[in-house]
Amino acid sequence: MERKIETKCLHLEEDEGRNNHYGAISYPIYQTATYAHSGVGRSTGYDYSRLQNPTKEHLEKVIASLENGISAFAFSSGMAAISLLMEIFKPDDHIIADSDLYGGSIRLFRNVSAKNGIKFSNIDCCKENVEDFITSDTKAIYIETPTNPMMNVTDIAVVAETAKKHGLLLIVDNTFMSPYFQNPLNLGADIVVHSGTKYLGGHNDTLAGFLVTNRADIAEKFAFLIKTTGAGLAPFDSWLILRGIKTLGIRMEKSQENAIKVAYWLKKQKAVTKVIYPGLPEHMGYEIMKKQARGFGAMLTFQLESKAFALSILEKVRMIKFAESLGGVETLITYPTTQTHADVPQEIREKNGITESTLRLSVGIENAEDLIYELDKVFRETERELNV
Repeated sequence: MERKIETKCLHLEEDEGRNNHYGAISYPIYQTATYAHSGVGRSTGYDYSRLQNPTKEHLEKVIASLENGISAFAFSSGMAAISLLMEIFKPDDHIIADSDLYGGSIRLFRNVSAKNGIKFSNIDCCKENVEDFITSDTKAIYIETPTNPMMNVTDIAVVAETAKKHGLLLIVDNTFMSPYFQNPLNLGADIVVHSGTKYLGGHNDTLAGFLVTNRADIAEKFAFLIKTTGAGLAPFDSWLILRGIKTLGIRMEKSQENAIKVAYWLKKQKAVTKVIYPGLPEHMGYEIMKKQARGFGAMLTFQLESKAFALSILEKVRMIKFAESLGGVETLITYPTTQTHADVPQEIREKNGITESTLRLSVGIENAEDLIYELDKVFRETERELNV
């Protein structure tokens, strides 16, 4: 019987029955840069921590297990992972990328990857026919689902079928859902991207990024590139992510439970013009999510009636923190216009639906009643202040 995801967060099956590391339950931090050898050609299996480190290697095996891949690679940040991913492409290669992506990804593609000669077509992968944009130079399709921050949902299996038909790679950023709720490799993707800083770490205390694949040829390329470019995750940060993953399941369940309650509360507020959460039946991607995921996640975006209302909320929240990032145990509220998507040109932001009255909420594991109490207090104070 295949292990359930909750168990895989805690136990790496290949290690069971062994008494390594003096029986340590918490995997040790091998805080060393280099390794001694007993003679020429007699390696311990580790030579230099830029190449590999036992703590990092253990983390990579856990991530590969969670995503049902054959190999995972741990990086110093999510953007470091995506930057290395772009190195498998060459000048004049063409990538079809969803238009509504994390702002850092858009910035990298527009300012670095494009400079290196990689061409991009940015389309709405949930509404437009991906096949219409494929050319003889197309090498990959890059999507997030749900997208950041507009929560658009793409049918991974459908896009995977198109990718395979044309011999293209399908790359899926799975940060919002985490492997607990969604496994893109099972649906036909070739590469999964994670910002491990978010749900995998879960405590807003370290940065990390991951690439996972189920293809040996791609894994070989990543292994060469990570040792060559030197963007691997440090031992202590690897340990922090390992610690975070142990509670991934209960954190995701509680955060999702809270997000659903907050979403329904927001829907009742007259100042809120739109609530975008894939767990709401009216969301365009609701049925797709039920088919390809085990949950709806804990990210939601909402539109307010004015910029002034949005800014007032950001100034008044106290327990809920006005901060970038997401996926931690604490609830965070973000202003995409000046934070996550500040470097995205205004015309692109607006085309994607990001306005000056858009707020993004990463719902944490606090008591939902306390979250709603604070939001209600802030909304009422703002209404009085703005006379609405």
